[in-house]
Amino acid sequence: MTKGCHQHELNDPITKHMRKDCTWLYVEKTVGEALEWLRQNPPGERIIYFYVVDRDKRLVGVLPTRRLLLSPVETPLERIMITRVIALPHSATVLEACEFFIQHHLLAFPVVDEERHLLGVVDVDLYTQEMSDLERRESRDQLFQLIGVQLSDAQQGNPFLGFRSRFPWLLCNMGGGIVAALLSIAYQRELAWGNAALALFIPVVLALAESVCIQSVSLTLEGLHSRPPTWAALMPRLGRELVTGLLLGGSSALIIGLAAFLFLGQGRVIACLVNGIAGGMAAAALLGLAVPHLLRLLRLDPRVAAGPLALTLADMATLLLYFNAARGLLP
Repeated sequence: MTKGCHQHELNDPITKHMRKDCTWLYVEKTVGEALEWLRQNPPGERIIYFYVVDRDKRLVGVLPTRRLLLSPVETPLERIMITRVIALPHSATVLEACEFFIQHHLLAFPVVDEERHLLGVVDVDLYTQEMSDLERRESRDQLFQLIGVQLSDAQQGNPFLGFRSRFPWLLCNMGGGIVAALLSIAYQRELAWGNAALALFIPVVLALAESVCIQSVSLTLEGLHSRPPTWAALMPRLGRELVTGLLLGGSSALIIGLAAFLFLGQGRVIACLVNGIAGGMAAAALLGLAVPHLLRLLRLDPRVAAGPLALTLADMATLLLYFNAARGLLP
């Protein structure tokens, strides 16, 4: 198989590669009735999970084999099944299925349509086969890169999918804006002092912190394409990013502080400004690294969520540092 053919297979719809011999159980049955039904309708050779459906064959749960075998025969399946089922939409590609195996560490995923009707199942053999093919031709790292690129393209090509995945995280920005407004009210005495010189520099302080945060998020996301994050590796990286943030913040604060001194000549306002810029940029750098890592470790999509969440937290941290410095330094 050539490289081009391999990438074409990764873009195949998952329905082309799913198995249709999956075993399902009806939700109204008991354990004893389910076992009797299985004896009369023997499942296929590969059984990983039993999927529970209603009479319309809509997926309502999943039942691990151990629970089915060890539960009392009179127990209703509804009582022992797992109701939160991670399922692949029938429109997913092989690439998206591979990402599901990477993120969720399950042995199989059901494939469903828009109304949650069970269509088939994809097991871990698909992922291991794709990994084996890719290792022979390219490398494991490139699978992460392909997954990132292709999933982004898929979301951008479907407006409703893009809206659903991106809008909830924009609520972070809305919440951050409301908190920023409340902070401005809480610190209005400091903002009113000295012809509101502090207020004039708020856009500069926030813009610098946000710029550093975006840089850190972008670099972190690029790194996550090539290697999965671990808790053990996070702390050393945070330490290095803190030093980088302090260097960037200190240099920027020196330049802005010098400019403010030439125009204002107000030493205490300049001290607040330097504290806000240096501290805010250092905090923003840490958040830009930490947020994508934490989201990935929590099995959430950092490409969509990291930017809004990190920027909101960076804005709030910067404003708190800036305003609290003003409260401590100004009369």
